[in-house]
Amino acid sequence: MTLVSARDLVHDAARRGTGVGAFNVIHLETAEALVAASARAELPVILQISQNCADYHGGLEPIALATLAVARRAATPVAVHLDHAERTDLVDEAIALGFGSVMFDGGKLDYAENVALTAQVVERAHAADVYVEGELGEVGGKDGAHAPGVRTDPQEAKAFVAETGVDALAVAVGSSHAMTDRTAALDVDLIARLRAALRGAGEDGADVPLVLHGSSGVPDDAIVAAVRAGMTKINVSTHLNGFFTRAVRERLEEDQRLVDSRKYLAPARDAVAGEAARLLRLFAGAEA
Repeated sequence: MTLVSARDLVHDAARRGTGVGAFNVIHLETAEALVAASARAELPVILQISQNCADYHGGLEPIALATLAVARRAATPVAVHLDHAERTDLVDEAIALGFGSVMFDGGKLDYAENVALTAQVVERAHAADVYVEGELGEVGGKDGAHAPGVRTDPQEAKAFVAETGVDALAVAVGSSHAMTDRTAALDVDLIARLRAALRGAGEDGADVPLVLHGSSGVPDDAIVAAVRAGMTKINVSTHLNGFFTRAVRERLEEDQRLVDSRKYLAPARDAVAGEAARLLRLFAGAEA
């Protein structure tokens, strides 16, 4: 296999009633780890590059080209996706670089502005055959914002899809970004109602899959319940970052004379690969 579009992975999972893992790339080692996880699990994966990640690397192009190269060499289906882009110019750059899917994050905007900007992104992306994820109802925790009470209204979600033409929708159902403990409680009934509202709501009567952001703070059983209720794309970052960082700390504590970063980054990469493979199996139902 080689580089594919998230469209194929998300819609295939939605048809089967399972989940697909979408994991954030921080640097080259995590991209390599996630592709290794996909190979171990023999399941597809979506590699996500966020606006924050692009800014960290001084721009989208360096980390994007590296991630796309890793994805093209994969033995399993791998997609590369732009995550949480709040700048429309970054979306345009991702499309030009060859991303198969993008997320425009207008969740912090008022409804009318979110609709207007998202619709503009969708028009340009669809012209390039690029899949678009939107967001309605701000997910808590991002950039220090904590909004545990925010929820996405099903009828507003249906109207948002109709007005913007997005292909998938990130919704607020109780999760929060950047959580380091797995204690978030999801509103499974709301997930089911959102799923029902978005059946046949897309272009040409297509179903519009739901996306769960902030999944690092959600325990395994709650994620399984969310997938069964209708959640499809499951985003994880902080949880996997913890595996990477703990492995680095352990290796440096074992040998404080280490100066070759490969000697501690390699076990960290392996730790992420192992946990990411487990999550891919969980989302796909192998451990449900």
